[in-house]
Amino acid sequence: MLELNKKRIIVTFLMHLGDLTLTTPFLHVLRKAAPDAHIAYLVDEKLKDVVLHNPNIDEVLTIDKKGKDNNIKALCKAADIISEKKFDVLINLHPNERCSFIDFWAKVPVKVGFSHFLLRPFLTKVTRLNRKMHAADMYIDVLAQLGVQDLTNNGLEIFPGDDDKITANDFWQEQHIAADYKLIGFNIGSAVKTKRWAPERFAQVADALAAKGYKTVFFGGSMDEEMVKEATALMTTKPIIATGRFTIGQLAAAMQRCSLIITNDSGPMHVAISQKVPIVAMYGPSSPELYGPYTKDATIVTAMPPCTGCAKGMKHECEDMQCMTRLTVEQVIKAAENWLKNDAASF
Repeated sequence: MLELNKKRIIVTFLMHLGDLTLTTPFLHVLRKAAPDAHIAYLVDEKLKDVVLHNPNIDEVLTIDKKGKDNNIKALCKAADIISEKKFDVLINLHPNERCSFIDFWAKVPVKVGFSHFLLRPFLTKVTRLNRKMHAADMYIDVLAQLGVQDLTNNGLEIFPGDDDKITANDFWQEQHIAADYKLIGFNIGSAVKTKRWAPERFAQVADALAAKGYKTVFFGGSMDEEMVKEATALMTTKPIIATGRFTIGQLAAAMQRCSLIITNDSGPMHVAISQKVPIVAMYGPSSPELYGPYTKDATIVTAMPPCTGCAKGMKHECEDMQCMTRLTVEQVIKAAENWLKNDAASF
């Protein structure tokens, strides 16, 4: 067993919003295993809100991986900073090229975790990606392979800062949302086109729930604004538009106000889960067993009849997007109603 307590530990991970959120159970397990360690986390600058206020870590380091730090010199500098901080243990959670290069260049006595295949010989201990596990459990498995036995955790966790909470509260006040209003959130975007349900179908679901007395709100980032405009232009009821309004921390705080989030498989879906909000998630070419909601408070809706042309792994491919087009409005409304049946709407 690798001794972790009372050590200086640096964890490195430079993947996307959903992936980073899925590492938060790992952080909880690591802190329990090493309560007196100094734990730092290297993440992408634009995603730092995911872990900035996490009580399970002591320090957040960042690089702007697709901006000013998208070059070899910047990666070497990040590695030098890690070296200067004299960490005892480095744990890498993904074998992408940037992390693997930084970890290779950094001077840390013990290096464990995943790595690009060309750089695996330079790790003290290599762990393999177990694609048969849910991604969150796959990251925790790194600690299991190091001898950690207590793997219990609190699920996904993002801790909004005080300023995030104030911004979210101010937004709801601007929208004249009273304390007894019941909000249904929608996240209709996804970085992967084949994982997007049609905007017009989201519009139909939102109108159906608004007719039952719920207030609807559309979340998402600036890249989702066109899709949201398309959906809301088709609605007969008037939703709240929060698309592009929030940072990640502010989005997490705002989502806490919702009774339910209806969402594509995406990063914001995992943000909603981190706030313990029930979700209805539409899944097409990606595998819910490997990348699905890491919570019991979720209903996964898939195509009926099932689509046979999907690549249910990491490629997210589907012939003619049948896995999404066969997923009906009626299915989603029914799933939502099951979560809302004991939650009376009020204006």
